[in-house]
Amino acid sequence: MSPTASAATTVSDTPVPQAPSKSLGAWALDVLIWGGVATLLVFSFGPVDLGNFPRLFNNAEHTQVFARELLRPDFTDWRLFVEKMWETVQIALWGTFIAVFLGVPMGLAAARNIAPVWVVTPVRWVMNLLRSIPDLVIGLLFVVAVGLGPLPGVLAIALNTAGVLAKLFSEAVESIDKGPVEGVRATGASKLHEIVWGVIPQVAPLWTSFALYRFESNSRSATVLGLIGAGGIGQVLFDRMNAFDFNAVSAIVIIIVIAVTAIDMLSQAMRKRLL
Repeated sequence: MSPTASAATTVSDTPVPQAPSKSLGAWALDVLIWGGVATLLVFSFGPVDLGNFPRLFNNAEHTQVFARELLRPDFTDWRLFVEKMWETVQIALWGTFIAVFLGVPMGLAAARNIAPVWVVTPVRWVMNLLRSIPDLVIGLLFVVAVGLGPLPGVLAIALNTAGVLAKLFSEAVESIDKGPVEGVRATGASKLHEIVWGVIPQVAPLWTSFALYRFESNSRSATVLGLIGAGGIGQVLFDRMNAFDFNAVSAIVIIIVIAVTAIDMLSQAMRKRLL
């Protein structure tokens, strides 16, 4: 028998492994989870008022009038709109910048693989608190404290984003390769040197990507914060909406879309160079 035929016979005699299968407990858990989700969707149909969805088409005349106004943007005050949009971008930029400096130490302190439990637990409580309070509530508190203007918007975005980035940063640290850290430790380096030379180089690109993504998100959040007097184009948008000047509202929305799209393209280009 030739070597080729012998090898083919050996391969054919090799038993084919069975496909992986789930245990009865795993199937029961899947049914419980997805069945619970389906049940929740069914029971929440009424409370979220989905039964009144046809009203969207019953009041078509009012919708058409509103749409006609929006399709005729008024750029008479475009200089003011652009100025306020630029202010909104600056609010988002500074809010994200401060959040990164707050998020880095919290993210390191919340990582279970480099910090003790007695440090991780309280830091994670603070992170949860910062993430759970809405931007509008934090912004309103700072409006009362420091008055109207961009500063409350910057501080509100900084605190909320710090909680979000700290969580993302800590998860990135917890998923690092232990090899470089152990290599630095083998040289007799201190804990700080392990973090600087073993941890930061591994997570820096991912951290930068997270920060850029939050800057994009904060550019939109800063627009909403303007509704409570925290500066930016949101305040002008709110004033024009109250005056039923939907032509100006349309112009403001167009400027917001252009600005957010430009920020998204710039951020995407920067992330491609990093990752």
